[in-house]
Amino acid sequence: MTRILIVDDSRQSQFFLKSIIETDSNLSVVATIASAANAEMYCLGRTVDLILMDICTADNASGLVAAKKIKENYPEIRVIMVTSMPEHSFLGKAREAGCEGFWYKEYGEEDILTVIHQVMEGKKVFPKETPAISVGLAKSTEFTEREYEVVQMLADGLSRQEIADRLDISPRTVRFYIEELKTKTGHEDTMKMVADFVEQKLIINNLI
Repeated sequence: MTRILIVDDSRQSQFFLKSIIETDSNLSVVATIASAANAEMYCLGRTVDLILMDICTADNASGLVAAKKIKENYPEIRVIMVTSMPEHSFLGKAREAGCEGFWYKEYGEEDILTVIHQVMEGKKVFPKETPAISVGLAKSTEFTEREYEVVQMLADGLSRQEIADRLDISPRTVRFYIEELKTKTGHEDTMKMVADFVEQKLIINNLI
């Protein structure tokens, strides 16, 4: 029997995941909690084999931060990150945290039960890439990591000079990246372009 902890601040998502899991007699949901900040504490003194961990949870607690701590202290517990947000850096951060799997609620190619069984068999199950979401005239897969970095810093309120200092490049190069982003997306206004990235959940302000 695989004992599963669901960490998700949406009651609808909790119910959805629990109802699917309970169709499999080899799986059991031991608890559902809203905040990733409480996930590690729950594992203390309790038997948990697998955690389905949402990335953005109650109390602004990061599921990615919680997953990393759990993998460091309870390496035997397997973690599958679960999200509806196609944010560009989530996949890489989940791998860095030591998670065994990743599943998009709305874009997953495989159903969650398949992902759970593959992970419990010892496999690493990650999508090949983030979902292709439209940003103006472009698709999210058309942007480089550096372009995403620039947009993230603009979303966080940094000036061109501050971005240049952070990335160790010139303000002129920052301007080049911004103009290239505007050309790709078709946006003439920089802030509207940044707002489009945020609205599509490809960029999240002050993400840890």
